[in-house]
Amino acid sequence: MGGKQDGDEAYGKPAKYDPSFRGPIKNRSCTDIVCCILFLLFILGYIVVGIVAWVYGDPRQVLYPRNSTGAYCGVGANKDKPYLLYFNIFSCVLATNIITVAENGLQCPTPQPVIQSLQQELCPSFLLPSAPALGRCLPLLNSTPPELPGISSNTSISQGISGLLDSLNARDISVKIFEDFAQSWYWILVALGVALVLSLLFILLLRLVAGPLVLVLILGVLGVLAYGIYHCWMEYRVLRDKGASITQQGITTNLSAYRNVQETWLVALIVLAVLEGILLLMLIFLRQRIRIAIALLKEASKAVGHMMSTMFYPLVTFVLLLICIVYWAMTALYLATSGQPQYVLWAPNASLPSCEKVQMNTSCNPMAQPVNSSCPGLMCIFQSYSSTGLVQRSLFNLQIYGVLGLFWTLNWVLALGQCVLAGAFASFYWALDKRRDIPTFPLISAFIRTLRYHTGSLAFGALILTLVQIARVVLEYIDNKLRGAQNPVARCIMCCFKCCLWCLEKFIKFLNRNAYIMIAIYGKNFCVSAKNAFMLLMRNIVRVVVLDKVTDLLLFFGKLLVVGGVGVLSFFFFTGRIQGLGTNFESPSLNYYWLPIMVSILGAYVIANGFFSVFGMCVDTLFLCFLEDLERNDGSLNKPYYMPTALLKILGKKNEALPGDKKRKK
Repeated sequence: MGGKQDGDEAYGKPAKYDPSFRGPIKNRSCTDIVCCILFLLFILGYIVVGIVAWVYGDPRQVLYPRNSTGAYCGVGANKDKPYLLYFNIFSCVLATNIITVAENGLQCPTPQPVIQSLQQELCPSFLLPSAPALGRCLPLLNSTPPELPGISSNTSISQGISGLLDSLNARDISVKIFEDFAQSWYWILVALGVALVLSLLFILLLRLVAGPLVLVLILGVLGVLAYGIYHCWMEYRVLRDKGASITQQGITTNLSAYRNVQETWLVALIVLAVLEGILLLMLIFLRQRIRIAIALLKEASKAVGHMMSTMFYPLVTFVLLLICIVYWAMTALYLATSGQPQYVLWAPNASLPSCEKVQMNTSCNPMAQPVNSSCPGLMCIFQSYSSTGLVQRSLFNLQIYGVLGLFWTLNWVLALGQCVLAGAFASFYWALDKRRDIPTFPLISAFIRTLRYHTGSLAFGALILTLVQIARVVLEYIDNKLRGAQNPVARCIMCCFKCCLWCLEKFIKFLNRNAYIMIAIYGKNFCVSAKNAFMLLMRNIVRVVVLDKVTDLLLFFGKLLVVGGVGVLSFFFFTGRIQGLGTNFESPSLNYYWLPIMVSILGAYVIANGFFSVFGMCVDTLFLCFLEDLERNDGSLNKPYYMPTALLKILGKKNEALPGDKKRKK
């Protein structure tokens, strides 16, 4: 079985023996130079966009509150006045444009501190106990709405006022959440430390328990399917005896009604029985390939144990991703706040006869008072930023450039991580003597080699994936805008397009991942590497499917074990159900005990996902190396196999040994 390939000549010829090949090629040249230059020019342009945004943008529009004159609170002349007071906070409920955020900042159409008379409604007619939140004075939890003329009897408005106060009093909840974090942060770190240890132990112990664990998981799946068949049969028999049939009930849109007809349970029974039969047949006919998958999992555990630094490389990826996201967010913020603020006339009761002569929404100067003082509440409020000027006219294009830069840089960083890890793990596989032939610092060597020679190839693959992802975003945007006007046929077509793009993105991610492995090993350009990886996998498609599903099952169980274990431990600790730990280990007194539990579970998932992503990359790299090994070598003195002894035994192969040689250590 080892020498026979799963594919045929349609997927290319098997790789030939290369006497000079001894693992990842060291004497290599730069690949995809054109794409590398394009990517570097794009990054240079991205930096220019950031500089332009920094020069013309004014994030104070978002970070600081602004009064009715346009002056910032807590800045410049108002440095000693950091908080904004709304004279009539209930205007935020009664106004048609309640509160605008994002690029217009947090605004409310109510007069804000100026020295004017109460008769002109420019001074507060009432005061509520308040506290600062986001630089604004907002009512406290127990504040009671005042009796305002003309609105007290309006039930909906009163409810709106009460709802506004409830929303503003979320500050009290945020204070409690902050107190809970202050009381439990070190215990959360302990939970995350437990998740880290569990993830590492699970991966390292796979070399000992991978076989039994996979067997238990497969038997567990068979057991669940068997129970499902039994349950469906019992439900079907009961409903059959009652005569409950779909012909009596008829077709209905109430899906829960189908639980009470025998045909539903019969279909479910048939589906589960087919799945059970397929799984049993796979176990019988693919048992050899399952053994190969288990052996590769054990070898991957050994590789990770030999290069422990690879387990912490996701921290580097995380930092680089964070830099990309922060840079894009700051650039987008500065771009959104470029231009001069525009002010227009507005009144809460513009329909009154005394306001008919006022042209609402016309430009005005916030430093001057409105001419027509007979219109109650007439004021000059902020509307938006001017669109004049080269930067402002190009604002949309610059934001699109920033979004493209975000996607491209994020995908490039992820590609860098995959290629670096592949280079490190490939050096482990292609070493006949693990103690002598593996480089001293395989991860650092792979990192430098990838950056020096293959930045263009990584940028090429990342660009292809970026274009597909942006197409998905555009399609989602169009679907969201046209959702109300679409007919069923249009919705079906849109759903098909979205499904096709989703499948295309998954395929490109799969192809890119394996292309990066081939790049790390052979140092060829992206297209050649992607072609060779695809052909190699297609020649061994059955092995690919078996290994992929076995690995997915095992890693899913690992994540479930780590996240579930940390979640259960956190629940029992933070709810005070673990007794006898002593005064130094007592659970803290919390307002919301679920908060640190959820944070611990989320953090445990992130940690487990990071560790297992490295392990998954190791498995994929070793698998491609194993397939190449089978095609290139035959176990002779000149062409020895590099695979471990366990795989040689499973495949019924062996390496010829030189006379007097010691047993090769794998």
